[in-house]
Amino acid sequence: MDQIQQLVLNPLKPYLVPITTNLPDQVNDVIIGLLGERCHSALLLDVDVISHPECMSLAISKALGIAIITAASIVKVPQIIKLVKSQSAEGLSFTSYLLETASFVISLAYNVRNGFPFSTYGETSLIAIQDVVISVLILVYSHKTAQAGAFVAAVGSAVYALMISDTLVSASQMTSLQAGAGALSIASKIPQILTIYRQGGTGQLSAFAVFNYLVGSLSRIYTTLQEVDDKLILYGFVAGFVLNAVLAAQVVYYWNSPTTAGHGKELDNKKGLQGVGQKGNAALATEESKLKADSATTTARPGSSSGRRRG
Repeated sequence: MDQIQQLVLNPLKPYLVPITTNLPDQVNDVIIGLLGERCHSALLLDVDVISHPECMSLAISKALGIAIITAASIVKVPQIIKLVKSQSAEGLSFTSYLLETASFVISLAYNVRNGFPFSTYGETSLIAIQDVVISVLILVYSHKTAQAGAFVAAVGSAVYALMISDTLVSASQMTSLQAGAGALSIASKIPQILTIYRQGGTGQLSAFAVFNYLVGSLSRIYTTLQEVDDKLILYGFVAGFVLNAVLAAQVVYYWNSPTTAGHGKELDNKKGLQGVGQKGNAALATEESKLKADSATTTARPGSSSGRRRG
């Protein structure tokens, strides 16, 4: 940091200070809300990252948090698009999305009720909504429409009980649920990992979502260490990162697999067509042999008859 301050920031101060000291009030209010007045003054007004090193760490954490929330708004949109276009849930585990949705709803309620900064958990709400959409699509494309309706009703009831009602779930129960949410988050990845392993491919699983998750979970470890003193949340992100790394490794390993992105069915169809073609060729050869045999028999019979007449 000392070298950055001396070699980069100090020479640029005459140019940066007029800009940072004349930012619109709305921008200053947002930055003060994120960093506090002391860090706002040190980083923006004084352009100094040495006197208060904790401010730089906090600024990096906030920037990562905002980036994660922004990415979370679209992280599973490619997955939803793949499902809708293919009309197939091949390679996707409903159990995995069910457990992940439950984990996110509990974690969201826990963070909200404890008053933690939104930048440390904001993506949870966005991903949970997308998980619900994907879960419903998986059930619908698996011809389980009734179960899809029941799933949506169950999610709505859970949101009401955990976040809207103040009497159904106590603070101590919420802490216990958060401990369980970490286990659910871990368990949610296992069915998907097993599904990919058994099918030998990733099917309709979105690689963008997997790698986005991997980066997001790693970033969340950093932001949690900087802003949230809660081991339950930290351990959940660490475990999630490990299993997301396994999923990412599977995506790379099975990248050219025939069953990835539904190519397995296409190959099966091609093999079937080749089999039909081979059977057709064999049938034609058999018919040609029969015709030759009949022709030879027909040629031999007239000769035999004429010999009898001559005798």
